[in-house]
Amino acid sequence: MAAVFGWDLGGANLKLARVEDGRVMAVRQVPCPLLADRAKFDRALDEALKFCGPGATHAVTMTGELSDVFATRAEGVAYLVALMRKASGEGTLFYSLESGLIDADTAVEHWPQVASANWHASAALAANLVGDGLLVDIGTTTTDLIPLKDGAPAAHGLTDGERLTEGELIYGGVVRTPVMALVQRAPFKGRMQGVAAERFATMADVYRLTGELPEDADPYPAADQRSKSLEESAGRLARMLGRDACEADFIAWRALAHYVARRQLDGIEAAARALVDREALGPEAPVIGAGCGRFLARRLAKHLDRPYREFAETIDCAPESAEMAVRCAPAVAVALLV
Repeated sequence: MAAVFGWDLGGANLKLARVEDGRVMAVRQVPCPLLADRAKFDRALDEALKFCGPGATHAVTMTGELSDVFATRAEGVAYLVALMRKASGEGTLFYSLESGLIDADTAVEHWPQVASANWHASAALAANLVGDGLLVDIGTTTTDLIPLKDGAPAAHGLTDGERLTEGELIYGGVVRTPVMALVQRAPFKGRMQGVAAERFATMADVYRLTGELPEDADPYPAADQRSKSLEESAGRLARMLGRDACEADFIAWRALAHYVARRQLDGIEAAARALVDREALGPEAPVIGAGCGRFLARRLAKHLDRPYREFAETIDCAPESAEMAVRCAPAVAVALLV
């Protein structure tokens, strides 16, 4: 049987998974160039296509239509559909919230069903495999919290706006999110103080200091364009307090990073508890972790006193591809759903 390639077209990364006979064989992530131009998708796709062979089936989901290189989400969907159609052929399929896999013309016509539907692909697959649970996909920029009930996603929201309203989408991740988006006050030398409303540091700096960020999870330049050493990360975090790193020892800046990390987990936990209560999920319904920030999902499961499962444990996956399969769950899901 010919390979199936699943694609997740994001504004920061293109992710693709190769599936053969229902088994995930390889997964790749290609960063989009930092360009204020839609051609960044073309360049990333050219690089990603090097991993694809001829004669394959291609299935696509996306979030890249939200990129500010597009005036509207409809324009973004149309551009990305046309880009994939040209690259992978007329038989390319696109994931729709209500209709599953559809062709390119239908995807453009019914663009609201295609825009930012990647979370639903992951949830549909996971629900089919585990029945009840809470899928927690924490990536570089966002956190998806999707209740799974009776073998189907139990989300109340479908669009990003609706999901933000329902607490099923949190616009915060473990890499690109500015620290100022999560805390407005923080402790320093025994006192609480204000935090600068500037993008001096990101959550990548925080999780480098806590020692939890996977080494290859942050392919983007640091906020100040300097190195990503622990010392430079501490310096950026110090700047969030209007200070220089020399005003305290390294242990103090690492403690500040742990404080910010706890505040992020607090927000995720509050939203997760509300969803678990809403859907009356039983105590054995697991937290299913995905994304490069799933170390927070694992901690969340302990806080909720629930079993924890890795997304890769629910699928047939080559061992060497398991790590990237977890990080690129929507690409894996849309390929398996074919």
